[in-house]
Amino acid sequence: MTSSDPGVSPLRRRMVDDMRMRKFAPKTQSGYLRAVRQFAKYLGRSPDTATVEDLRNYQLHLVDHGTSPVSLNSAISGLKFFFDVTLGQPELMARMQPVRVPRKLPVVLSPEEVRRLIAAAGNLKHQTALSVAYGAGLRASEVVALKVSDIDSQRMTLRIEQGKGRRDRYAMLSPVLLERLRVWWRVARAQGSMLDGGWLFPGMDPVDPLNTRQLNRAVHAAAEAAQIDKRVTPHTLRHSFATHLLEEKVDIRVIQVLLGHKQLETTALYVQVATDLLRQVISPLERLPSK
Repeated sequence: MTSSDPGVSPLRRRMVDDMRMRKFAPKTQSGYLRAVRQFAKYLGRSPDTATVEDLRNYQLHLVDHGTSPVSLNSAISGLKFFFDVTLGQPELMARMQPVRVPRKLPVVLSPEEVRRLIAAAGNLKHQTALSVAYGAGLRASEVVALKVSDIDSQRMTLRIEQGKGRRDRYAMLSPVLLERLRVWWRVARAQGSMLDGGWLFPGMDPVDPLNTRQLNRAVHAAAEAAQIDKRVTPHTLRHSFATHLLEEKVDIRVIQVLLGHKQLETTALYVQVATDLLRQVISPLERLPSK
């Protein structure tokens, strides 16, 4: 729905226009609109009539109903934009406070589990897509957004356009991954499923790319077929990429660049799951005198 659609309230239209002016991603716009819509439903009247106390009570309502910290903060972000920008009344958000999100260690596969997972994928397209996710450390959204023209075999890089945070970057392209991509390209071209200069991983219609939901289903099916008893998602392959590089003693700042992390602190999380590094540390218990 766009701001010019009939039936859209002036308030919603203004909020949509405010977001469009700032070139917010469609997903962000959808999330912010949903946050305001759910608040209005709770309030039982137009959200522009809300008071400070209404917003405070709404946060308590979300907490009491078991809303996760991530979802709670997302709702607050949407409401903050609505009241700060669209209504120009930032003081109404004074009692709403974002909450700390617990940091959990990521699930990481062993190299052998990664090999089994990729081999168990249902077809060559999925096998190659999972190889890219692991071999270059890409997010699922970055894998499905790749085009054939993003492969640079001369510089051995993959061009990632407008990744997270709307930043372009280059990812690594190893010789093994390049060969797998070439095999997939030849097969897809022979099948007529890949257009000139089109998506590297087309969907059922070559005009459209494979979507992240389809990739997620492919990973779940492969994990089940490979009998991997861990909660595996496409992002697990990115976590495994970073952890395995760290265990191979690749500089953490290089890994930060490869992952496209803005903060080194985000990349440093993998130190806690790099078990090979932990095994190399000698416990002080071992150094105690025997007598």
